[in-house]
Amino acid sequence: MNLNTQILIAAVLGLALGLLLTAYPHTVFFESSLYGLGILSSIFIGLLKMLLIPLIFSSIVVGVSNLQSGGQFGRVWKITVLCCLTTTTLALILGIACAHIFEVGKGIDITIFQADMQSHQSPDTLTPSSFLTHFIQNTLINPFKAFSEGNVLAVVVFALFLGVALVKGGERFSAVRQISQQFFEIMMILVGWVMKLAPIGIFALLAKLVATEDLSVLSRLAEFAVVVTGTTIFHGAVVLPALLWIFGKMNPITFFKGTRTALVTAFATSSSSATMPLSMKCAQENLGVRPQTVGFVIPLGTQLNMDGTALYEAAAALFIANLMGLDLSLTQQIIVCLTAMIASLGAPGIPSAGMVTMIMVLQSVGLPAEAIAILLPIDRLLDTVRTVVNVQGDMMISVVVDRYAKQAELEST
Repeated sequence: MNLNTQILIAAVLGLALGLLLTAYPHTVFFESSLYGLGILSSIFIGLLKMLLIPLIFSSIVVGVSNLQSGGQFGRVWKITVLCCLTTTTLALILGIACAHIFEVGKGIDITIFQADMQSHQSPDTLTPSSFLTHFIQNTLINPFKAFSEGNVLAVVVFALFLGVALVKGGERFSAVRQISQQFFEIMMILVGWVMKLAPIGIFALLAKLVATEDLSVLSRLAEFAVVVTGTTIFHGAVVLPALLWIFGKMNPITFFKGTRTALVTAFATSSSSATMPLSMKCAQENLGVRPQTVGFVIPLGTQLNMDGTALYEAAAALFIANLMGLDLSLTQQIIVCLTAMIASLGAPGIPSAGMVTMIMVLQSVGLPAEAIAILLPIDRLLDTVRTVVNVQGDMMISVVVDRYAKQAELEST
């Protein structure tokens, strides 16, 4: 039985147990069940928190240091990074805008995480003028202090600097790059182990959520799933094809015909990493992208370009904030966008790994990590759609980059 099936069964069983518990409130069975479910869910959430910092650090260091190969292609890597930032920014704006337009999650007072909210200091008092000062004071700090305190943004900034230093150092630091790559692979193994426990964690979290909250939250969850799915599909069916048409000079119909094998595989596996060989094959053989461009852009894009993930995490943060009655200020929404962009850079391309980086986005605006329990019933479904958009974006960028690279070569001759 694969992990997807296990998670689906665990979700159904968790919902069933939660409904059963609601029939026996204030009993020994109810209290003891909640205690046991709390222990299981705490273990699962704790493991995700444990892996967050080293996973983000190693992922970003490896992703940035891979730009070393960009020295062979001149400005190719710069165009690639620019394209990744552009599409991710557009996805974030779209996700935040739709969350505001449809106001998903408003009108329900969810109390399961009330204690966490009261104990967490939310940056409500920040004004736009003080945001930059606050950001510098809390990110440009001793990296060891950042690691020990779990300061994710400070760790990210240090990882970015370290990755750039490895690129500038060239072959002198090849051993450090190799160690970083191996450390990242070790973290991926650990993530894989934790994901094997995901069915148990999801079972416990869902059962606890249903047993202690009004079931109307599930109807709002369905609304959120429809809004996010529609927004993600719009980004993949309209925004990315428009960019491809304008900058890549390729007919979107031709693109979709040439990439359907990779897109279907991405939908079925929910893994951009597993789909990467097919993505490279489709881009090279069906879209006419040169092998050297494909070999650089798509592996890097798998690490750095995750439009669907960024859109989902930004919209999800606003959804949970609405459920908890927290009105995010403009400053906090900017923090959500920046954090979601950074989180998408560090999200490994494996099924449901966004649960790890989603914690980072929630905590950036004072929302408890345990709130991911609200999203678990629909995470696997949404993961399939956002993975398709992630993979689509990688192949689209390879077309655009290859066109500009050919144009630069013609101009230089």
